[in-house]
Amino acid sequence: MSATNRQIRLAARPVGEVKPDDWQHTSEPADEPGPGRFAGRTRVISLDPAMRGWLDDRPSYLPPVGIGEVMRAGSVIEVTASNHPDYQAGDHVVGTFGVQEYVVSDGKGALKIDTSLAPPSTYLGALGMPGMTAYFGLLDVGALKDGETVVVSGAAGAVGTIAGQIAKAKGCRVVGIAGGPQKCAMLTDELGFDAAIDYRAEDVRKALRRETPDGIDVYFDNVGGDILDAALTRLAMHARVVICGAISQYNNATPVKGPSNYLSLLVRRARMEGFVVFDYAKRYAQAAQDISAWIAAGRIKVKEHVVTGSVDDFPETLGMLFRGENVGKLVLELA
Repeated sequence: MSATNRQIRLAARPVGEVKPDDWQHTSEPADEPGPGRFAGRTRVISLDPAMRGWLDDRPSYLPPVGIGEVMRAGSVIEVTASNHPDYQAGDHVVGTFGVQEYVVSDGKGALKIDTSLAPPSTYLGALGMPGMTAYFGLLDVGALKDGETVVVSGAAGAVGTIAGQIAKAKGCRVVGIAGGPQKCAMLTDELGFDAAIDYRAEDVRKALRRETPDGIDVYFDNVGGDILDAALTRLAMHARVVICGAISQYNNATPVKGPSNYLSLLVRRARMEGFVVFDYAKRYAQAAQDISAWIAAGRIKVKEHVVTGSVDDFPETLGMLFRGENVGKLVLELA
């Protein structure tokens, strides 16, 4: 008798915040692996702000999740049966397997991981897409130089915590922007940021003037909106603004708010550039090697927010991202 595969499918295109009835909770018999395929049980599911953009039917770097389709998500599975030469029962594999309890795959786009070196969740965080995003966004797009002043918004999130620590490893002054005193204390006391600004409790523009007296050389933006506007007023000459995300805008029912202070780019001879981490796929191994070395040396501390539950807990857990409830990488670990 086959196992039951619990799944979360997209039922409707959200308008504004994602609602419970935008999801469909389904179940079906788990598939068996055919020739050249392997089957596995999901152990950990990644939750990322980019997921909100995947739900909208508009042009983007990936096609939108279709109505009725299993929700797209990165996850780590444990192989339970295999007819694939490269995988065997007991292997752990990371890939975009979706929000479902059981998976069958041909291995394309998947990567076998060693859970003796790091827990499965870390392959979805510091050694996964968030870590790659921080690494290439800061070092390639941001063209970071030793000794510069770096400001990171969304600094207590999966990407922000890694980006700030990479900048510190490169000898920079790092200021993080986050929401709430606990997150700000974590940035300075645990992760080594030089300063933290609580956007919920203080005027961000005034705080940036205080913490960046010589201006901002690299601004790594994860939130957009008013905080991006504030950072643009503090750019140093030839600054680089890295557009990684805009979580403050993702649930808007109205058009995205663009930066009103963009002429600072002209005055300061600066540039603002967006990027998609998938463009750097051929160099992931290099980034993972460097990040692993920084972790081993204690220069990067991994922050993870692990929620233990079932596939059915995915919608509520995803909402934590947009309520600012997570610290570090948010994952759903299946019990």
